[in-house]
Amino acid sequence: MEQTLKEILASYNDKAPLAEAHTIPAAWFTDARIAALEQQNVFSRAWQAVGRKDQVEKPGQYLTAAVAGEPVVVVRGSDNQLRAFFNVCRHHAMTVMTEPCGTAQHLRCPYHGWTYNLEGELRGMTEFEGVCDFDRAKNGLVPVRVETWEKFVFVNLDPQAAPLSDFLGELVQRVQPLGLSGLKFVERRSYTQQCNWKVYVDNFLDGGYHVPHMHKGLNSVLDYTNYTIENLERCCVQSSPVAVDSSSESNAAATRKGDRAYYFWQYPNFMLNWYEGYLDTNLVIPLGVDHCEVIFDFYFADTSAAQMPYIRQSMEVSERVQMEDIVICDGVQRGLGSRAYQAGRLSVRREAGEHLFHRLLAADLKDVRAAAAR
Repeated sequence: MEQTLKEILASYNDKAPLAEAHTIPAAWFTDARIAALEQQNVFSRAWQAVGRKDQVEKPGQYLTAAVAGEPVVVVRGSDNQLRAFFNVCRHHAMTVMTEPCGTAQHLRCPYHGWTYNLEGELRGMTEFEGVCDFDRAKNGLVPVRVETWEKFVFVNLDPQAAPLSDFLGELVQRVQPLGLSGLKFVERRSYTQQCNWKVYVDNFLDGGYHVPHMHKGLNSVLDYTNYTIENLERCCVQSSPVAVDSSSESNAAATRKGDRAYYFWQYPNFMLNWYEGYLDTNLVIPLGVDHCEVIFDFYFADTSAAQMPYIRQSMEVSERVQMEDIVICDGVQRGLGSRAYQAGRLSVRREAGEHLFHRLLAADLKDVRAAAAR
């Protein structure tokens, strides 16, 4: 007999300590009802990274994104203020700005030509004479909350949400010494994976557990035995001394520099991977119950022409790791659909980050559980 949504949610014990805990059940990765609830209770309420500050530095610059299935546009106004709006025309709901980013003098809907200024106010309606009781002032683009941190732009669909700084919490202080402001954006790469978004997050948060087995190149530069995992309120900080094997001929050994590597995860779906002079960010966007998009943005301290061979080599190291992770994550998703699996246990030494993630997720879904019980 099919489980009810209430039963699926109740099947995970979010109160169990790590040593006694199970993972969230397989149904949380395979049931479309859970995916819908996550859009409502997680992605519609959490601050979501949507782009870079350098994309919207000057008046007229804009970027577009999808958050919890909603189209959003972020734009720098003529008054130099950064704003965000639902990217939905108030006439017949067409997407107003259709490019990923760009520069515009105004926001013009391509469908019927309705035009909004950079502050989101409706300024022009084509062939609209004779329409009664229409208040142009009340038909501007609907605003969305927007804030920035370091090099990144975040939005939140919940008008009652706490400020971004509160949401990020201790992550702000932990990242500050790494000097992200000195890094320059180089390239974006995107991957579509045949797995639930949580599978990718779990893999990121397993405390390096899979690295010796699946990432031989990466394993050659990390001191696996001294790998650390620290949970903050909504963040997990993983770190390892960089101990390059001098006998290794891998590209990872040639491109991963510095004394220590840091891997930050910010609930629910944003990651930062840092080595000296290098950063890549990972944003995991659910596209359905069994597939997701993973977006990588690459940053480097030195982007001169002379450094481009090194930069390309470094990004290829990341590409190889990602290809290896795709094999893992897609395979896990297939296994989660098997009748042989319901839930697993967690390594106390390695998987504290997953435990934090699962408990935060369960807490966000509790409101839905209460609603389903009514």
